[in-house]
Amino acid sequence: MTSTLRGGFHELTVAAVDRLCDDAVAVTFDVPDELAEEFAFRPGQSLTVRRMVDGRDERRSYSICAPAGAPPRIGVREVPDGVFSSWLVRELKAGDRVEVGVPTGRFIPDVATAAHHVLIAAGSGITPVLSIASSVLTNADATATLLYGNRRTDTVMFADELADLKDRYPARFELMHVLSREPREAEIFTGRLDTAKLEAVLDRLIAVDQVDHWWLCGPFEMVLGAQQVLRDRGVAADRIHQELFFVEDTPPEQVHHEDAVPEGATSEVTVVLDSRSTTVALPRDVSLLEGAQRVRPDLPFACKGGVCGTCRAQVTDGEVNMRRNFALEESEVAAGFVLTCQSLPVSDKLTVNYDA
Repeated sequence: MTSTLRGGFHELTVAAVDRLCDDAVAVTFDVPDELAEEFAFRPGQSLTVRRMVDGRDERRSYSICAPAGAPPRIGVREVPDGVFSSWLVRELKAGDRVEVGVPTGRFIPDVATAAHHVLIAAGSGITPVLSIASSVLTNADATATLLYGNRRTDTVMFADELADLKDRYPARFELMHVLSREPREAEIFTGRLDTAKLEAVLDRLIAVDQVDHWWLCGPFEMVLGAQQVLRDRGVAADRIHQELFFVEDTPPEQVHHEDAVPEGATSEVTVVLDSRSTTVALPRDVSLLEGAQRVRPDLPFACKGGVCGTCRAQVTDGEVNMRRNFALEESEVAAGFVLTCQSLPVSDKLTVNYDA
């Protein structure tokens, strides 16, 4: 039995809920044959899960942690008092029906091209990184190095799968665990995976100029610090790929701010989605996503924190003020793409295209 819902969501049956550690699970979905093409994902992509909570449409984006070609599976770590993660980790069971959106995201490697990949993750940031590593290693000429930070051994998500991956590709996959609250035999692998630790690892264990692609995923402090370390060492921006994870209702601090637009002004905004245009007058002190949802409830979104990139659209006419951006590459911003959950209208007329 399948069910297609409003906004491109489908009801899928939970095939399995596997406990990874005390506060984390992996949820595998059963995709019926008629939806197989829609849910065929690429490594590094995400699924948005939706449920109604006290009459509110709540959504969260979770990275797929399965290799390409396998059934879609997400890894979830519980956030204290999280309305979504606690439900998934503590209550969900095999056989339950869940509203799931089709795979999205651009944190995607070129699996067909031989390359050396270095993957740096912390905590639940391992979820897309596991998918990427297990997928690129299917190319017999590819190599991968994973630097993975956690608190203790018992908090490591997918510990057994990572060990199995190392056993399967002993000559082409290097695995380094860094633990902040549990001493390791080697001092370099003890402590937080911060910029100082990363500098030490690069100095002693990784030849930066021999790495083709860097994949960063974890808390925004770690990711932004790693970006800076790599850029200081001359790594080109197009070789650094990043994804931050969003923790329930606590988005990262705003890092870019411009003067507020005067209250009372409105903009005539045209929204293009699924080849259909809708024009509406929106206030300039409300995000494009929030404002336009009253006439286009099918607009895509997940975190609303400027992190996941689900609400990405291209401004084809007019101007916006994007307050926060942790999801788009510099080249995307230069091409006019914005995160509509973080963008306020500025010009009198504005067109944003979600189909771009």
